[in-house]
Amino acid sequence: MSDGKCQSELIEPPCAKKIKKDEQNDNSVTETDLKLKDFIPSKILNNNTNRKSVCVLGNFRNKSGVALIILEKNAFKEDHLDSKGYFSEDCELATFFQNDIYGNFECFPKPEINGVKTTIIYPASDKHIAKFSRQQVHIILETPECYNKLTLPHIEKEQFRLQWVYNILEGKSEQDRIIHNNKCEKEGFVLVPDLKWDGITKETLYLLAIVRQRNIKSLRDLNENHLPLLKRIRDEGKKAIFDKYKVIGSQLRIYLHYQPSFYHLHIHFTYLRHEAPGIYAEKSHLLDTVIDNIEIMGDYYQKATLPFCKGEIDSLFNVYETNGYVTKIQTDELIDK
Repeated sequence: MSDGKCQSELIEPPCAKKIKKDEQNDNSVTETDLKLKDFIPSKILNNNTNRKSVCVLGNFRNKSGVALIILEKNAFKEDHLDSKGYFSEDCELATFFQNDIYGNFECFPKPEINGVKTTIIYPASDKHIAKFSRQQVHIILETPECYNKLTLPHIEKEQFRLQWVYNILEGKSEQDRIIHNNKCEKEGFVLVPDLKWDGITKETLYLLAIVRQRNIKSLRDLNENHLPLLKRIRDEGKKAIFDKYKVIGSQLRIYLHYQPSFYHLHIHFTYLRHEAPGIYAEKSHLLDTVIDNIEIMGDYYQKATLPFCKGEIDSLFNVYETNGYVTKIQTDELIDK
C-alpha cells in the first residue's frame, strides 16, 4: 500500500518457543510454574497410534483446575540422519528378531535427538476436553438458514475466548515468534508458527496467518470486500515462508478450516509433504479455491451449504442434534471393524 500503513515487518523467531506470562490473562503461567513431575494423570482422552500422539487429562499438584498434556513423537529431521545423529556410536539397538536377511530392532538414540513434543493447556475448559477427546464424529450440512438460526447464536455464546489472539495482534505476547507482521488494520496480518509446530523442523512446517480485522469470524463472513486481504495473505505469506524456510509456494498447502477451532479469521500454511490435522475435505478449504469462488460470486459463502465435521460431545453437535439435523450413534449400534 502506498500510504505506508500496510508495510510489512519481518522478525526473526527463536529456535524454541517458551510458555510466557500473558499480560491480559490472570490464569496464564510462567515457564517455571508447570513441571511434568507435578502432573497427576486421571484419564487418557485420545491415544492416536497413526499420529504417534496421546492426550492426557489430569491436574497439577497444588493447583486448581484441570490440565491437558499432549505428547507427540517428533518427525525425523533429515539433518539427524548421519553419523552424528541416528547412526552415531551413541545410538544402541535392542534386537527383537533376526531371520536371514531381515532384522527387527528397537533403536535408542541419544537424548538430544529423541525429544517428545509436549503441549500443555492449563487451565483447560470443557471445550478443550471435548476438542481433544476421541469420539464418534459426523458430517453436518450447514445451510445458510442453519448458520443464522443455529451456528451463529451458538458460537457467539460458546466460543473460546480470543484474548490470546488479541495479545499477539496488540504486541503483548509471542512477539519473538512472529516471522511476518503486516500492520495495516484493513489488510494486515501476523504470521506465526502454529502451536502444533516446534518452529524448527521443516518437514512438519505449520504456520498461521491471523488477520488484524476483528469482525471476520470465519469463512461464512468472507465476501468480495475481503479479496485484497486474502490475496495479500497468500502472496506475502508465501514470500515470508520462502525467505525464512526455503519452501516454495507450490509446496505449501494454504487453507481455512470450517468450522474453525476459534472464530477470528486465520489461515493455515503447512508443508505439502506434512499430513497435518484437519487437511481433509470435510474440514479444509484451499485459499485459492475460496478466492476463486468469491470472484465468481461475491456472496458465495453467504449462500453456500457448507459441510463441517463435529464429534458427539461437542456442544455445537448437540445443538444440531437437539434440532433434529443429526442423530447420535447408539452404543449397541457400534460395530468393531
